Amino acid sequence: MEQPNNKAVIVGVNLQDRPDFAYSMEELRNLADACGIEVSGELSQKAAKINSSHYLGTGKIGELSALVEGVDASTVIFNDELSPSQIRNLESALQKKVIDRTILILDIFAERARTREAQLQVEIAQLQYMLPRLVGLRESLGRQGGGSGMKNKGTGETKLELDRRRIEERISALQTELEKLVGQRQVQRRQRQKTGVPIVCLVGYTNAGKSSVMNAILNRYMPASNKQVLAKDMLFATLETSVRSIELPDNKSFLLTDTVGFVSKLPHYLVKAFRSTLEEVTEADLLIQVVDYSNPEYERLIEVTNTTLKELGADHIPMIYAYNKADLTGERYPKVEGEEVYLSVKEEAGLDELIELVKDRIFQDYMQCEVTIPFAEGRLVAYFNANANVQETSYEPEGTRLTMECKKADYEKYKHLFAETAEIES
Repeated sequence: MEQPNNKAVIVGVNLQDRPDFAYSMEELRNLADACGIEVSGELSQKAAKINSSHYLGTGKIGELSALVEGVDASTVIFNDELSPSQIRNLESALQKKVIDRTILILDIFAERARTREAQLQVEIAQLQYMLPRLVGLRESLGRQGGGSGMKNKGTGETKLELDRRRIEERISALQTELEKLVGQRQVQRRQRQKTGVPIVCLVGYTNAGKSSVMNAILNRYMPASNKQVLAKDMLFATLETSVRSIELPDNKSFLLTDTVGFVSKLPHYLVKAFRSTLEEVTEADLLIQVVDYSNPEYERLIEVTNTTLKELGADHIPMIYAYNKADLTGERYPKVEGEEVYLSVKEEAGLDELIELVKDRIFQDYMQCEVTIPFAEGRLVAYFNANANVQETSYEPEGTRLTMECKKADYEKYKHLFAETAEIES
């Protein structure tokens, strides 16, 4: 599982002329680049189905072998997850190291993981990937080291069982440690839910600008917080879930969560391993899907994100679409159309519109009212000044008159103490 740093050829099968195939191959090239691999050749084949033994048709294997030798590549990268037998057969036919899209993504995740929880999740996913592929991986390692594999079949099988047992024991130990961390996260989440503060979750394709949106909102509304998150122009810069409290000028607040980005063909090992992290998404009150509007394939990336959300059981949560990087397109911005807002984080344009859209969706339990609070109940004036949007204060013979927007629950809780009330609008 060492990260390769060499020349490679990328290979893909275009099943039934898929319209997103070219983008998928371009993305594979970007994934290889993120792993420090130089892509020096590309080969594709149109087919009705994947060849079960060699992934490619037998005729293409010869063509691929010649291409690999011609560009002096030491690695061949396939655009789909390969079965153990496909890895064995391809390495035997090509006499080169064979890896697939899944291992590339796992390697990137392994390199980017910073917190203990993310590191555990990635290692579990890597081991689960390795488990059924032990034979192929060992043959590959043996050949690369100049050996010819295992001569004694009986000894090999015994060694294989030992390796399998060690990996299973390691997975079990890692899962036990992960469960403790997940338990702590769940306690924190329950404590947040008890406060009744709405939770807004940023979701979207990797490198769409989710972390940049979070940082821009923090800079706009809480410039002194010094709680920015890592935002880089690279795949999977964010692997950890970050939660920040956003305090708005009108005394409303919500929790904003940044999550790991999605990608097409996200390995099921990773979805499974990161399920505890992605549970944040399923318990949100509102999702903001950040879209890289400058990407010509942005509609397909939205489709991948929506499919992943459905797999997580989060497709029922209300969602706003934030079309980021509008400055790189001919689209007018900032503007709002229904559930969509067109913005540019780089130009700091459209953030206010985005927040207004968020407020309309998550603060529906607020009401506009005018109340008179007896002077004897002065503590209520202090409470509403801290927890409501007080627009006007005046003093009457009966007490302090407040014109304000407050939570309906607060209004109902204290209205028996008001000297006079008037509900302006619900």
